Amino acid sequence: MSGCPIGCRFCGAGDNFVRSLTAEEIVAQPNHLFDDMGIDTKTVKRLQIMFMSMGEPLLNLKGLIPALHTLSAQHQNAALLISTSAPDVDYEPFMQVSEEIPTIGLQFSIHESTDENRDKLIPFKKKLTLAQIAEKGEEFFRRTGRTPFFNYCAHPENVSDEDVERLYSLFRPEVWQATISVICERDESVAAANQRQRELAQNFMQKLSAKGYSTRCFDPAGQDDIGGGCGQLWYVQDWMRKNPQFARPSIGRTLPMVHTPRPDVVTVV
Repeated sequence: MSGCPIGCRFCGAGDNFVRSLTAEEIVAQPNHLFDDMGIDTKTVKRLQIMFMSMGEPLLNLKGLIPALHTLSAQHQNAALLISTSAPDVDYEPFMQVSEEIPTIGLQFSIHESTDENRDKLIPFKKKLTLAQIAEKGEEFFRRTGRTPFFNYCAHPENVSDEDVERLYSLFRPEVWQATISVICERDESVAAANQRQRELAQNFMQKLSAKGYSTRCFDPAGQDDIGGGCGQLWYVQDWMRKNPQFARPSIGRTLPMVHTPRPDVVTVV
């Protein structure tokens, strides 16, 4: 997408929405990067193309599904990871293509252990509850044999033992893997926040590991301090400010920004 209608309050790309991209436009983005850097993807040992921070993939199934078919044919060794905030849409077309293409992965951005707190971060109303997300992940696992991920932004208010127990009651560790995002507040630099937030995330990861989860961490070390959203940084934000006639406000635009997760350096569609 160009922009995003979801309006997540931790994302620097989520205040405005222009339009969904076509399948051809989606495919062109990673291919441009590969061509620009002279990368022969057949020789890359570990290659991942991530659909995240560039709008909500599952609100653009018309562009997403044919793009997945094309990218899987062009880059057969590439993992294709879909990261979603879980809008309440028909998941069957996505489940079907995930059965057909064995390199597709699925990650849900849950970020909180209660629906009440999650609603504050993700004000988009037509979305799945945490219990419904758990059901969709179970279905993905059952139909593909691949484990889904849940992505969780650890901050001081959501890393208690009670938070762990709530997650454990919904997301079975034999089915789910956990991604913990290191975040920084919007009023401090990555350098100032990284060590403190990294320790917070790592401590929470240890709690999840003790419950049997396989965990991984997104760490912003080495990135610059330009706004949140790894796919749409300063350039897109600046373009939307200068071209307001093309950008519609997202549902969350009038709400205050809160935490800003900064995933590690990835190739993004």
